[in-house]
Amino acid sequence: MSEFVSVCEAAARAGGAVLCDWLGRFAVREKGPSDLVTEADLASQEAIRAVVLQHFPQHGFVAEEGAEEIPPGQEFCWVVDPLDGTTNYVHQVPHYAVSVALTQRGRAIAGAIYEPLQQECYTAALGGGARLNGRSIHTSRVDELSQALVAASFPAKVERNSVEIDQFVAALLACQAVRRTGSAALNLAYVAAGRFDAFWAMTTKAWDVAAGVLLVEEAGGTVTDLEGGAFDLKRPFPVASSQRRLHEPFRKLLAMASPRR
Repeated sequence: MSEFVSVCEAAARAGGAVLCDWLGRFAVREKGPSDLVTEADLASQEAIRAVVLQHFPQHGFVAEEGAEEIPPGQEFCWVVDPLDGTTNYVHQVPHYAVSVALTQRGRAIAGAIYEPLQQECYTAALGGGARLNGRSIHTSRVDELSQALVAASFPAKVERNSVEIDQFVAALLACQAVRRTGSAALNLAYVAAGRFDAFWAMTTKAWDVAAGVLLVEEAGGTVTDLEGGAFDLKRPFPVASSQRRLHEPFRKLLAMASPRR
């Protein structure tokens, strides 16, 4: 397991170095409405792939710019977001990250999230706890909605009458404050580190959240789906909280605001 985590970290740092090298000198093309992708994104992914496959050439590899699903029957598969927070990166807002996770039969067992500008690297191993730059981290002790600083991830284009807007308003009224940072991976890492108290997303992909969900769970937090069931990377829409006592009221708040889900 320690080798898996080491490779996760090495790969994430390699991707982060590429992003720093490309910063400010790339062309931008449209991938979708308000969803920007750059040469830097692709270069980061190739750097990560090179590190991972050098150590584990027989493993599967799933990333944002490529295959979208873990191959059926593949026991070990790397699930990678080479640039989480692309719009922030393009606009030089210093809040983006590289996310690398290793899954075994569809469950994350090792992961790393690296924020290159702050040089913060979050790592976790199944059953081995969570760390930030080598130091153990834990979720916050906040267990009341009124005291909770929560974060949300929205799709690139949000419709006026969408579930996400209803949930955002409900959380805004019930919680201490709500943040939309533009990086699902960092939102989860911040929950693991006790900076945020809860997080939710209804439209994320597996590569956005695979490493982050493992981080939260290994840091002492709780992650389920919107209905309170076990989180599943095949339906990667996490509701994450710092404490079990916070989780159920937070999850119910979101569920009641989204009857159309």
